[in-house]
Amino acid sequence: MQNVDIAIVGGGGAGLTAALYAARARRSTVVFEHKVTGGQIATTDVVENFPGFPNGVNGFDLAQLLVQQAEKFGAQLVYEGATALRREPDGTFTLEAAGDTYRARAVIVTAGADYNRLGIPGETEFTGRGVSWCATCDAAFFKDQEVAVVGGGDAALDEGLFLTRYASKVHLIHRRDTLRASRILQERARANPRFTFTWNTVVDRIIGTDQVERLVLRNLETGATSELPVSALFIFIGQTPNSGLLRGLADLDAGGHAIVDLSMRTSVPGLFAAGDLRTNAARQLIAACGDGATAAIAAEHWLG
Repeated sequence: MQNVDIAIVGGGGAGLTAALYAARARRSTVVFEHKVTGGQIATTDVVENFPGFPNGVNGFDLAQLLVQQAEKFGAQLVYEGATALRREPDGTFTLEAAGDTYRARAVIVTAGADYNRLGIPGETEFTGRGVSWCATCDAAFFKDQEVAVVGGGDAALDEGLFLTRYASKVHLIHRRDTLRASRILQERARANPRFTFTWNTVVDRIIGTDQVERLVLRNLETGATSELPVSALFIFIGQTPNSGLLRGLADLDAGGHAIVDLSMRTSVPGLFAAGDLRTNAARQLIAACGDGATAAIAAEHWLG
């Protein structure tokens, strides 16, 4: 068994920033990550809204810089996922990963959330090349071009309206003939001349060469198919937080997000959650990094 001061579950922006702050505070720190370090940002071609990079930066390169900085101060990265987390009677935590056991005095869970996907041909191939789950991140790449949005809730309309600041036209595609979004967002979308609606329709396929070029649509009432030329497809059909380790341990909201206070403290003393995993997350890299720093500082105070 390895004993550490702070264990961090998740090696995205929140987790790596937490590791940097924790290790720099001279706390023994371990980070568990079973996918790509850097999280979702590592799959982004160009990041233009992270401070300090006026010309943008490749997402993978930025992720590696975050890793190097955390390791520079002594953080240990374990490229395995934590499979179990429990709180012991003495207030410490036990984590299991790849057959090894770790004992931590404090834990920060930054496992993020996975965007729900359509599961259609072309979705994976064109991720980062026209397929996106973040208009705030990628809208500027499609100035004066036509784009499509899938979804019918607040996120779809809110992000779709943001897209109209750049795109020449935003096609909202929805599988029903009514929206779940709030009335005020519906009114704004209907009043925006760049916003159009395609009802009772799903996207069956994404087609392109190097970038998204067009979508194959299918009307659910008639079965008829058609093609829609667009430069991008933005998908807003919800997300699933990776909060399995917290279930039965800490308080979660109805969607499975960890309920935290402003210091990223969960309902369990010594247990913190940060980034997209928590309630009301901004779902931006800079916000996740801020969460990670806040959680690490709070954990440092907890350890005393």
